[in-house]
Amino acid sequence: MKTIFEALRWASSYLTEAGRDRNAAEILLTDQLNIDRSKLLASFHDVISESDFLGFKKSVELHHQGVPVQHITGKEFFYGREFSVNEHVLIPRPETEEVVEAVLSEAERVFPGTDRLKAVDVGTGSGAIAVTLALESPRFAVTATDISEQALRTARHNADRLGAKVDFIGGDLLEPLITQQKKADVIVSNPPYISEEDMKTLSDVVRLHEPAGALTDGADGLQFYKRFMKEIPFVISDQALVVFEIGWTQGNAVKDMFHRFFPDADVRVKKDLNGKDRIVCAVIEQHS
Repeated sequence: MKTIFEALRWASSYLTEAGRDRNAAEILLTDQLNIDRSKLLASFHDVISESDFLGFKKSVELHHQGVPVQHITGKEFFYGREFSVNEHVLIPRPETEEVVEAVLSEAERVFPGTDRLKAVDVGTGSGAIAVTLALESPRFAVTATDISEQALRTARHNADRLGAKVDFIGGDLLEPLITQQKKADVIVSNPPYISEEDMKTLSDVVRLHEPAGALTDGADGLQFYKRFMKEIPFVISDQALVVFEIGWTQGNAVKDMFHRFFPDADVRVKKDLNGKDRIVCAVIEQHS
């Protein structure tokens, strides 16, 4: 029988030799024991039951083989809330929390005093952005789209479990809104922006286990932004706020794209907490 400390020491060493994150051991053990980290650290000398150790060992071996921790536990935290995740959706990243922050702050700046704003999260995946916006600000009436029915099922589950009111529509980019003649004041998206070339440099944990269609456009990483530029005019009224997550080298390219399609747009490139270009915010005014 092993103590919790001994189980963690074994797992950390085993994961390190495979080049995995040794901190994953703590996450997997807290999940197996259904306790939080502080409780785990206070229980180092407690003996772990054989059944719990076997379950933990199985999880550690899966991560050793490259399966993401979040796929093993079935969850990831985003903006302080627990979201269900699986192989059909992109695992929410901390950088995307900054996209939510940008939407909230820019909406205050662009639409001061407006009680209700129609927001659409395009390519919602797990629903992290859409659900968070709906819960963080009652002024947003949120619609979310995704081409993947499995992703929409996951997003709906997260919205229901967290008590968020979001209207989910299946379809490609903004096409479902165009078809239904829906308008949006705020458009937000974390589209597939990794180039085909850069996909080769990703770790196997990401490359082999997260949906390729949520990571890359199979080309230069800019194709979805180009499609957005052509579809945006059909879903906005007089004024709209558009917020995109981007790859850290794509700021100028996406900004130039906005100015090409919308010459009068107010476009800002924002950096993430690591000082890298990560978000493009554009205010577009459409004159009839």
